[in-house]
Amino acid sequence: MVFAAHPDDDVIGCGGSLAKYANGSSITVVYMTSGGAGSLTYSKEKLAKIREEEARKASDVLKIKDLVFLRNPDGYLQYSQDNLVRLINLIRQKQPNTIYTHSSNDTHADHRITNQLVTQAVFRAAGPWFQETKGKPWRTDTVLAYEIWAPLPAVHYSEDITQFMDKKLEALRQHKSQIRDIRYDEWVEGLNRYRGGATGVGKYVEAFEVVKISRI
Repeated sequence: MVFAAHPDDDVIGCGGSLAKYANGSSITVVYMTSGGAGSLTYSKEKLAKIREEEARKASDVLKIKDLVFLRNPDGYLQYSQDNLVRLINLIRQKQPNTIYTHSSNDTHADHRITNQLVTQAVFRAAGPWFQETKGKPWRTDTVLAYEIWAPLPAVHYSEDITQFMDKKLEALRQHKSQIRDIRYDEWVEGLNRYRGGATGVGKYVEAFEVVKISRI
């Protein structure tokens, strides 16, 4: 299960890992916002629709079918009871063994809030608390945080995505409204290549911070 503040964050942060495991795993991607503030060319409403469609096209490339759009206001994501309950309910419904989310060290406020919501939702989803939530308690074994706007200060886990780098870039290039202004595809290729050289795990590597791990 992946939590992303905006459409394209999932691909940038862990798209190679998703491509690697999509054939053998059931994957759900949850978008906290639809990225309506991500361009001055369109209105927020129109851009949100464009970006949701781009997310669907990118997910088709990665062979991911289960997408959830929570449609919080882009740039104003809040740590709120409503958002927290929705995430707890989703975790209990989908019952993921592994969750990917943003790093708490990211420089984007929406990214940091997403991390706070997800880590707290993981904790609360596992316990017999909070009557306003639904479903039976579910304990997620592993939570990994990916890097986007700020490189991780410490890498706890590295995923070799060398064989899936082309697929990751193909998926990212479906987000045409975003790479028109900023070539995310070029700089994430450089970041993953750097991580490959720094870790020695593979030519292209996605780096993660371990937020939680229950078993080895």
